[in-house]
Amino acid sequence: MLRTYEWTMQRHFLVLFCLALTQITGWGVVGVLPVIATPVAAEFKTSLPSVFLGTSVMFVAMGLAAPWAGRAFRRFGTRQVMAAGAGLIGLALCLLALSPNLPVFWVGWALTGLAGAMFLTTSAYAYVAEYAEDRARSLIGTLMLVTGLAGSVFWPITAFLDHLVGWRQVFVVYAGVMVFIICPLVRFGLPVTGAAAAATAHRRRGRWEPVLILLVAAIALNSFVTFGVEAVGIKLLQSMGMDLAGAVAIASLLGVFKVGGRVIDLLGGQKWDGLSTAIVSGAMIPMGLATIWIGGAGILSVGGYLVLFGVGSGAFAVARATMPLVFFEKADYTAAMATIALPMNLINALAPPGIAALMAGIGAQATFAVLGGLSMAALAVLLPLNGMKARPTLAK
Repeated sequence: MLRTYEWTMQRHFLVLFCLALTQITGWGVVGVLPVIATPVAAEFKTSLPSVFLGTSVMFVAMGLAAPWAGRAFRRFGTRQVMAAGAGLIGLALCLLALSPNLPVFWVGWALTGLAGAMFLTTSAYAYVAEYAEDRARSLIGTLMLVTGLAGSVFWPITAFLDHLVGWRQVFVVYAGVMVFIICPLVRFGLPVTGAAAAATAHRRRGRWEPVLILLVAAIALNSFVTFGVEAVGIKLLQSMGMDLAGAVAIASLLGVFKVGGRVIDLLGGQKWDGLSTAIVSGAMIPMGLATIWIGGAGILSVGGYLVLFGVGSGAFAVARATMPLVFFEKADYTAAMATIALPMNLINALAPPGIAALMAGIGAQATFAVLGGLSMAALAVLLPLNGMKARPTLAK
């Protein structure tokens, strides 16, 4: 019995290591624009916002492709689709490296988004749900915690390579990594799961559709707030009267508190479920926004903002992936996550310009109030789910 347990734990560790390595690499190679945007803009003789539009194009394409990817996961198996997605990211990076102009560059990012729907985040969580079953929540939390390091790992590497060989060759190098290392690692390093059998499971329609609608609504509202604040938070804090150095410091500390929120959820994962995490963290987020809305840029209000919004948004990021496990069996978790991914990726693309426009129109303080209202709406949507705790089968 003890040997069986030790073997199972070792197997879980190897799977988690493989997924963490491949996901960190995947997000690292598609997250290069903050480092190389300036030389790209100079070569194309265009503005930085035009270059950064590539990221928005990627998220939109990823969202639009998510339902199709979900069907592919169920039909062909998550591991096979992930391997194909890794190879396709490599091809997309080659197109980016060869882009003669900005429109082709954007097409390259659209192809990256399509491939990302097959390989990044949602597919990894779906694979964990298929593989680990009852331990899926803790493994997803650990994976999410580790993959948050993608930027920290790859931005310095990207900066070094850009200085050494230029931005086009950066894409070529990363394309080689995805095609010749990550793709085979996913295909041959991850064990086969029961996805094919799960894909034939009977699916009932009707009374469980409201569960998915409420999940999508709550996650979309909260993602708009948290992703938008992450993207334009420094500008928001500056507009509240903080200098650049202070705003950067607070934004950096916010990232630390977000990691803290993920750690707290991970440590308590056996004591409460994903929905409980979502409700508690979903209540902390508007409280944190209210402190800075009412108190301004003072020390106490900023401290409250860091603790409440930082820990809350970090824990809610985990809950986005683990809440569906409360309601759906592994046969349908993949479909649920694919459905959620569509609005969430569109929100990821629209939130930064949307909040920036809001800030320009009504000011930073009123923007915090609006964001607090949206997060309260997300919490209100979550509360009815507490009475629906069961594991339905998702309609086809």
